[in-house]
Amino acid sequence: MIPLESRHSVRVLVADDSALMRRTFCRLLEEEPGLEVVGIARDGLEAVEKARDLRPDVVTMDLNMPRMDGLSALQLVLEEELAQVLVVSSLSREGALVTFEALELGAFDCVEKPGGTISRSLETVRDELVSKIRAAAASRPRRVGLRTPRSSPAPKKSAPKGVAPFSAVALGISTGGPRTIYDVLPKLPGDLNAAVFVVQHMPPHFTGMYAERLDASCALRVVEADRGMAVTPGVVYVGRGGYQLCVDRRGDEIKLSLPSQPRSTFIPSVNVMMHSVREAFGPRTVGVLMTGMGDDGAEGMGAIRRSGGYGIVESEETAVVFGMPAEALRRGGADVALPSHRIAAKIVEVVKRL
Repeated sequence: MIPLESRHSVRVLVADDSALMRRTFCRLLEEEPGLEVVGIARDGLEAVEKARDLRPDVVTMDLNMPRMDGLSALQLVLEEELAQVLVVSSLSREGALVTFEALELGAFDCVEKPGGTISRSLETVRDELVSKIRAAAASRPRRVGLRTPRSSPAPKKSAPKGVAPFSAVALGISTGGPRTIYDVLPKLPGDLNAAVFVVQHMPPHFTGMYAERLDASCALRVVEADRGMAVTPGVVYVGRGGYQLCVDRRGDEIKLSLPSQPRSTFIPSVNVMMHSVREAFGPRTVGVLMTGMGDDGAEGMGAIRRSGGYGIVESEETAVVFGMPAEALRRGGADVALPSHRIAAKIVEVVKRL
């Protein structure tokens, strides 16, 4: 790919089997300064061929297309390092499953395909689409196959009995997370003497599927958070989309609460989760902030360290987008920055000494 610094615009290839959707996307993107639509593709095969010929920075990829589906096309585009891929897909249950597979293969991110009156609906996702295209163009390309989630269930181990008090790991992750998370959670032992709280920015009805897929690859038990759920060591609690992930502690009893407030850019919010976990666990909290755009979690990481906890951020060498970790570093919210594949070992080390 040609370095972005050497030219003035982000080159986009639009791949969708709907002529109306292609026209609408092209019109929307060409109205944005600094974006250039260099081509369109009507199916997955044409998308791959045009990506080879045109070398765009970003391909917006529909997943349900003829001749070659979007998932197969995405694999080829990423294997050949032709461009970053932004998935544009229906987020129905069926569409969400395929989108998840795309994200785990290395798609940069996803945007919900508008329904109803397309031109009107598309306006509601304009800002999200444009910002993700720009971020994708500026991000580090990933090769397919570097991170392949395990398909066979991992053997579960019991959390240690009678080890109290236990610790907490508060992990925030966003863009690039559905793939990067497999560098961390499957490497944590099932007898970890800590409860793990995870906030991944994603649409509301993705989080249950996210937890199910992680549970199949982890020695720890992974569940989608539910209101009133008891918190125990050896379990990963994934924040439920549309609700904040909070912890209520009354003496030795610790339970989850899922308020809809405070309202924030992302719900669940990494900052809200980290502040709540810190209040419940104090200096026995390990904060982890990984790939993602923006600064969600940076404030929470600082609060964890000021309370005597420990902060780990993903280093720039592996972060798909270094925004969130970089902001935590800038604000003094990290004790160490590590590549994603070294974070699990550091978590285990820190939990053992807390």
